[in-house]
Amino acid sequence: MKFRTLLFSLCFLVATVNSFSQAREYYQLKVYSFENETQQQLTDEYLENAFLPALKRLDIDDVGVFKPIATDSLTLKRTYVLIPFNSLAQFSLLENTLMKDEIYLAAGAAYLNAAHDAPPYQRITSVLMKAFTEMPEMRASKLEGPRKDRIYELRSYEAATEDLYRKKVDMFNAGGEVRLFNRLGFNAVFYAEVLSGAQMPNLMYMTTHANMETRDANWKAFGDSPEWAELKKVPKYQNTVSRNDTKLLYPTDYSDY
Repeated sequence: MKFRTLLFSLCFLVATVNSFSQAREYYQLKVYSFENETQQQLTDEYLENAFLPALKRLDIDDVGVFKPIATDSLTLKRTYVLIPFNSLAQFSLLENTLMKDEIYLAAGAAYLNAAHDAPPYQRITSVLMKAFTEMPEMRASKLEGPRKDRIYELRSYEAATEDLYRKKVDMFNAGGEVRLFNRLGFNAVFYAEVLSGAQMPNLMYMTTHANMETRDANWKAFGDSPEWAELKKVPKYQNTVSRNDTKLLYPTDYSDY
């Protein structure tokens, strides 16, 4: 038993060292859901005036804040916050660190001290991710057009089994799917393995486009590309996605990109 425990510890140490040597970032995606506009406004004020400034004081930059592109009156009221971390330690220490930041506590008081019968949101969900080896660090989008026109496309690819999930990740990395997206100008912000979340196993990634017309043209070019025609025929990459969940978002005025 002691030998197995020691062996596990050594394997974990090696994996940790390899992880640091590859300098792969971690990402948290926080999704706030709201019942009304009052909640949404209060959370916006908190994020803009308290949360993001506090992260910048901790040298956490390139924080994205997005909202769904409304297609009809039934579009859910949500806000998506994407936060990059250098390590799991930085992620795990964030909440305690914020609770010691007096500037943050004062600026976010209305949100932080909200009453039980007047909460600033309906619920928060959180997804923790680790960047792909093929793109180990976030690339904040450099789009310069009107924010209201921009398309930030967040995709989640679920797999039926862990093995199929790993093959889909391999398809992006070794298979060349990330390189294809780069060649076609998809302006990806991140690609990542989901370590913890409500839907698993799955991976997530975000691409960005100047407007809907550009987004549609990019996906047509992807579907017509010779690289994709060959890649999708590779036997080990067959049936690796059981569900594709796509969200079309736009950045808030106070988002970093």
